Amino acid sequence: MAYQINKEVCIACGECVDVCPVGAIAESDDKYAIDPEVCLDCGICASTCPQEAISEQ
Repeated sequence: MAYQINKEVCIACGECVDVCPVGAIAESDDKYAIDPEVCLDCGICASTCPQEAISEQ
């Protein structure tokens, strides 16, 4: 199950991008987005997010 970013809570700090081992997170329109095709479902991004803006879909 891939993870998703709640754009209303995300502050675009980029911490999730730095910890993603496969580069599944990239800047989208105004914040960040997770590519579900690349995501390994490891949860590192969710545990790193200071805003708790990342959760399982």
